[in-house]
Parts: sequence; C-alpha cells; structure tokens
Amino acid sequence: MITFNVPPYTGKEIDYIKEAIQNHKISGDGEFTRRCSEWIEEKTGTGKALLTTSCTHATEMAALLSDIRPGDEVILPSYTFVSTADAFVLRGATAVFVDIRPDTMNIDEKLIEEAITPRTRAIVPVHYAGVACEMDTIMDIAARHNLLVIEDAAQGVLSYYKGQALGSIGDFGCFSFHETKNYSMGEGGCLLIKDPAYIEKAEIIREKGTNRSKFFRGEIDKYTWVDAGSSYLPSDLNAAYLWAQFEAADAIFNDRMRSWNQYYELLSPLQEKGCIDLPIIPEECSHNAHMFYVKARDLEERTALIRFLREHDVASVFHYIPLHGAPAGKRFGRFHGTDRYTTKESERLTRLPMYYGLESDTVEMICDLIKEFYAGI
Repeated sequence: MITFNVPPYTGKEIDYIKEAIQNHKISGDGEFTRRCSEWIEEKTGTGKALLTTSCTHATEMAALLSDIRPGDEVILPSYTFVSTADAFVLRGATAVFVDIRPDTMNIDEKLIEEAITPRTRAIVPVHYAGVACEMDTIMDIAARHNLLVIEDAAQGVLSYYKGQALGSIGDFGCFSFHETKNYSMGEGGCLLIKDPAYIEKAEIIREKGTNRSKFFRGEIDKYTWVDAGSSYLPSDLNAAYLWAQFEAADAIFNDRMRSWNQYYELLSPLQEKGCIDLPIIPEECSHNAHMFYVKARDLEERTALIRFLREHDVASVFHYIPLHGAPAGKRFGRFHGTDRYTTKESERLTRLPMYYGLESDTVEMICDLIKEFYAGI
C-alpha cells in the first residue's frame, strides 16, 4: 500500500534525542528548542519565534495576545482546519466565514472588507497548501480598519509572498510541525511575533502565566505568577527531533519539490484535456511543495477516483469539510455572503501522496493510475 503520508526522518533524530537526555534537559526551552527558534527567526525575519506544543496552541496564544473577547468577530475562510476557528471561539468570539478563491483555495481578499462590522477584531488568512494569500490587500484592509492579522501558516514553512516569509507578514503567524507537515516534531507548532512589544506577554502566557523566562535569562532573581497563562512549551525531546529536520531543510525542500513538479508534469496532459484541474501558483508566491492535489469534475467523480486509487493500493484523501456547515460552525459562526466556491471546490479536491523520500517511480505509477481512471470514464 502506498500511504498518503510518511513522517519525515533524516537519520539524526535519535542521536539528538539521546543528546537531550544525556544533557539532563528534556522539558521545555532546552538547547534544541533554542536552536529551532533561532533557525525560524533567521529564515523568516520575524521578531520572535516561540515553539509551542501545536499550531492550535500557537493560534490560541495569538488570540490571547490579541485580547479577543466575547462578542468580538474574527474573519476567516470556512475551508480550513477546525483549529483556525477554535482558537477564537474559545475566547468567546464569533467566526465570520467568507468565501474562497477557486484558484488557490485561499480566502477571497475581495470579500473581506464587506464582512467587517464594528465588532471585527482580526482577519485570519489561511495559506492553503503553502501558497500565500493576497497579503498586500489583506494588510491594507487591516490597516484601514485597525484590525490585527493572524496568519495561519500551518502549511507554509519556507513559503513566501513577494519575498516575505509566510507567518512573518501579519501581526502574528502560526506554524505547524505535525507529522504530516514538511518539517515535523510529531506534534508541535510555533508562534511568530512581529512586534517586539508583544514578546514579554507571550513568554508569560506560554510559561503558565509566570515570568519564568526572564528568571532563566537572569533578568530577575525569582519568578512568580503575574498573569493568566497556560503551558504551551513542547518537550526538548520533540525539539531535538525537529532540529534534525531543520538541518536537512534544503534537502527535504528539494525532494518534495521534485515530487511536486513530477506530478504536475505527468498530469498536465489530463488538465489540457479538461479532465482535471491542477494547483495554481500565483506569480508572487513561492510555495514549499507541501501538498499536491487534483480537482475532479464534482463530488461523485472524486469519490470514484479515490475508490479507484484505493483499489490499486494508493491512499489518496479529500481534505477539509467546510466549517460553516458543521454543527459547531453553525453554533459559533456564520457565513457572510454567498458560498459560491467553498463547498463546490472542496468537494472536487483530492490530495495525492506527498512526503520526503517519495520515489519517482511511485509518483509515475500514481499518475499512470489516474490516467487509467480517466481513460475509462
């Protein structure tokens, strides 16, 4: 069976985990956490990078730092993972969903402004498949309406918009290092902070509401409880695993890009015949080959394609079920405007196997199967 995902592994992960154990430092904010944080800051240019236990927790921290309160509204796409909405719903906010663009599956920036009300506090663009949203427009809207921008860049590590790293453009950015992502620590994430004025509060929230981070830097002689917070620190064992990925980041990137380009080249004839649609990468975007997907004609055809591939031992999957139609989405949010593309496009999309180490022969075989499927309908 060709699995949909294989968590990345470079060979040094176990050595680094052993090193963390031998250093007698396996809790949060050890040597490997420091290395990973500095790597992210260097690669993105963000003011501060704080590793977290998940991208969900990074987004929750962003909501806390944004002072999201009951009655506030947050604008986001419905086509996203539940965590994007959960972080703000937990603070009592209403999720205001707007439609997506059919080309990138990202929030339609042209529909954001009309969804703004006096209660709107933030815009949350989601960079689907590591392809950037139209950030110039979004940042302009946010500036004119005095709104915060919190980037859900869970899939966007080492992706760029006009040369700017995703996650570093808005007020806050959130990365994921889940096992399905390009760089992994099993479960994990990172909060990127643009404005240094937020750093001290972020450290306090992340350290259970204490000023413990300042204590460990020798800035105070003892630490105490100073604000509401939680424990968002990942183990240094997880960071040790991630550090091995970062050391091999270029190799992982190039390997995935090779697979992505091979998929695109081999499946382009089907797109030219009008059988499928392939991903579109706008000129201003540099993506990271996080995923490769094809779009079938409709839900029925997609279901048949997934079944056909499974019968031939290839695991392919559909992706998000739009949040506005889910029970919690109806309870905690509302859809502004018309659902012209969100549901229709989500029902067409099929994700193909994509991971570090995916063999060229395997990609070719998958593409041959897809061609065989369309030759038979």
